[in-house]
Amino acid sequence: MDASAENVKLVRKTKEEKKLLRKQIKASHTLLKHEGINTVTQPTQHLVVANGGLGNGVCREQLLEVLAGVGTVIYLLMPPNKPYAFVTYQSSDYSQRAHALLNGQQLQCQGQGQVVTLYLSFVERVGCEQQESAALPPGLLVLEDYVSQEEEARLLQAVDWATHDNETVHKALKHRRVKHYGYEFRYDNNNVDKDKPLTTGIPPVCDPVLQRCLKDGHIEVLPDQLTVNQYESGQGIPPHIDTHSAFEDTILSLSLGAKTVMDFRHPDGRSVAVVLPERSLLVMKGESRFLWTHGITPRKFDMVPAYESEGPVAVTSDPSNLTLSRRGTRTSFTFRRVRRAPCDCSYPTVCDSQCPPAPPVPSAPSLPQDDGDASRLEEQFVHQVYEEIASHFSSTRHSPWPRVRDFLLALPAGALVADVGCGNGKYLGINQEVMSVGCDRSSSLVQICGERGLQAFVSDALEVPLRGDTCDACISIAVIHHFSTQERRLAAVKELVRLLKPGGRALIYVWAMEQEYNKQKSKYLKDSKDKENMQPATDEGEHPVKQSPPPNSGVTTNASTDGAPRLSVHTNRTAFNSQDLLVPWHLKGGEKDTCKRAGSPSADAAPTPAGAPVFHRYYHVFQKGELEALCSLVEDVEIRTSYHDQGNWCVILEKLLK
Repeated sequence: MDASAENVKLVRKTKEEKKLLRKQIKASHTLLKHEGINTVTQPTQHLVVANGGLGNGVCREQLLEVLAGVGTVIYLLMPPNKPYAFVTYQSSDYSQRAHALLNGQQLQCQGQGQVVTLYLSFVERVGCEQQESAALPPGLLVLEDYVSQEEEARLLQAVDWATHDNETVHKALKHRRVKHYGYEFRYDNNNVDKDKPLTTGIPPVCDPVLQRCLKDGHIEVLPDQLTVNQYESGQGIPPHIDTHSAFEDTILSLSLGAKTVMDFRHPDGRSVAVVLPERSLLVMKGESRFLWTHGITPRKFDMVPAYESEGPVAVTSDPSNLTLSRRGTRTSFTFRRVRRAPCDCSYPTVCDSQCPPAPPVPSAPSLPQDDGDASRLEEQFVHQVYEEIASHFSSTRHSPWPRVRDFLLALPAGALVADVGCGNGKYLGINQEVMSVGCDRSSSLVQICGERGLQAFVSDALEVPLRGDTCDACISIAVIHHFSTQERRLAAVKELVRLLKPGGRALIYVWAMEQEYNKQKSKYLKDSKDKENMQPATDEGEHPVKQSPPPNSGVTTNASTDGAPRLSVHTNRTAFNSQDLLVPWHLKGGEKDTCKRAGSPSADAAPTPAGAPVFHRYYHVFQKGELEALCSLVEDVEIRTSYHDQGNWCVILEKLLK
């Protein structure tokens, strides 16, 4: 090789090293702002590993193998859902070697096909926020290895998914396959027809397990209904409560074939993630059966304890004992006893036997099965509704949220800000030193902005007619929860990011399923004589509501006769029990809004006047961590902060420099 070629190679290497250095500086700068992690230049025993976290698909075993390859690791801390980890080496010599050899190393996440690049920086000490471990819901038991491998094989073999007969009921739902034995659970009325048992009862192969449950005291009488659900990797079931009027207290559920994590949530916002190991038995009684929702988040990997512990397996926030577990095909056998009398439990707010029926919705829609369904649903139950209620809606929108105001006031003079889904434009004039422009799908709301001298135009949030890389900031306040599929919600976030300049930031607010969180209540839960303050923080005026009757074991909504889930109407001033719902809006005075402009639900709890028009808007309320998970799917962004603000989940994103 001649001298000129050698020089070219040297120059190229120098450029690559400088590029790597810039990335390291950027990562350090990001971590400095992200949850107060301070990096240092002098070598220590401790390093923070950017991109090497559970939040971006790196499991503990894989990262530990890489880190231990250069020296003895004392501690490895992986905070829940975060894209970084902390490592402590036995000596600073080892940490310096890791800093020199592993910076810029690429790592392929196991089973995900995703490649991440590790960036290491020194820190003075290792640490991360650790929340207290939540106790299991009262009445909940998880019994590991309740059936043997031989029993598991016999049970799975007894379910013939290929045969469709009249003796059992076989349904292929969107997110799983289902078979019913003994009695069919009917998704059109969230109940069972108690006078029409199926020809085939619970298969005899289940008898040894049920007799064992009877002997062990988990049940007092044998069940007479069985629902078998089969989940492929990535499938799940929304949060729900098994219908009170359909089944008695105790519910048993076997997990066969693979383990999973089931999320339990209390109406006050408390949540517990519980590992259900393969061949384990889940027992739900009392409060855990009647009051707490349970569901399985659709994903291919679960965050689980890395090391076995004694007692029930609840996922804790201990960063020294967390890893990722790939899901397999799981089949659940859920046994229940059909109820023959109305439920008289101690939880009337979620009991369909004790609650009044939900207000009817003519032609209640099904959950969308494709993008066309989603567009039609949103047109009828979002766009048309806002056109009808626009002026009433605007009359309730006066006071800006403090943290949104703070975000806008912190922007530099001359910045360009886009408010995507601006409504009546109440945020467009907050900071007089920036250039603000708004857009909204409702032409009536945009007209109100024009009457106020504000700059706004009609546009869908999925396709904003502004050039990309032009905005210093974007805000999306109470908009994305109106999109009815995960794909459309993701597209809305991507559109915000497209508008931003590199280094620009976006603030996103969506309704939270957890209306109480860390002792913080949304305003609708507080007593007040001020109607404005009585309205919840979620959409700056609406009443968060819950499903009535409560959701069932199959889906969190009603369903059509073919098993397709239907949306349910919710009632005011009670906790959410499902994520996809229709929220009623009552116009004042009993007459239609003649200006066809958007309005608000009644701010107080008074009965709806006779003849008052009622409109229903579609919402997808977000669970804890769901908004961050959605945003993490967008390339070239960093979540600067996330928080719960009186009934909303909120994030601030920054578009990264390229």
